[in-house]
Amino acid sequence: MDAVHDLPLFLAAGLLLNFTPGPDMLYVIGTSTSRGVRAGWLAALGIGAGCLVHVGLAAVGISAVIASSPWAFELVKYLGAAYLVYAGLALLWRRGPAADGGAPRATDGVFVQGMLVNVLNPKVALFFLAFLPQFIDASSPGKAWAFTILGLLFTATGTAVNLAAAAAAGTLQARLRARGGGPGRWIDKVVGGVFVALGVRLALSART
Repeated sequence: MDAVHDLPLFLAAGLLLNFTPGPDMLYVIGTSTSRGVRAGWLAALGIGAGCLVHVGLAAVGISAVIASSPWAFELVKYLGAAYLVYAGLALLWRRGPAADGGAPRATDGVFVQGMLVNVLNPKVALFFLAFLPQFIDASSPGKAWAFTILGLLFTATGTAVNLAAAAAAGTLQARLRARGGGPGRWIDKVVGGVFVALGVRLALSART
């Protein structure tokens, strides 16, 4: 860990960033609200797995290639945007959710969806390349290991925050449904609209 400096500052800054609502947290909250706490947890774990993929890609230099290549960045960006829009439209077109009495829906594929939402967002790759090196000694021979360790720490704290957000959102939604005050079938429409908006936002985002 000689290559890492200001570790307490890194952990504090990382937690602040993790608590700041972003596309990943909104996806986790939306999934938990729409499909139950277990689905939200799987989405959070999928997001975490996506972060690990970015950490690995950054450690071996592939993320740097994506960051420096406009066409590669645009390709990944539009793939991610298209996937978010697809997931949103699938929710918007879903029929008959109210007939289940508010029971949590199937969780098939949620983990993979969460991972893809993160992996196909090139902004995450840029974040790791910009944030983590600030806490690594550039002259140290162990830069790659230091980057990996910091990436794992950031992923662990971020996953913990997302798991807590999923539990809170899903529990609140379940209580509202139990009292007859839940939004019923409209929750899919709201969450689907959020996903579509996130996809459009990603598609329109700049590389810088």
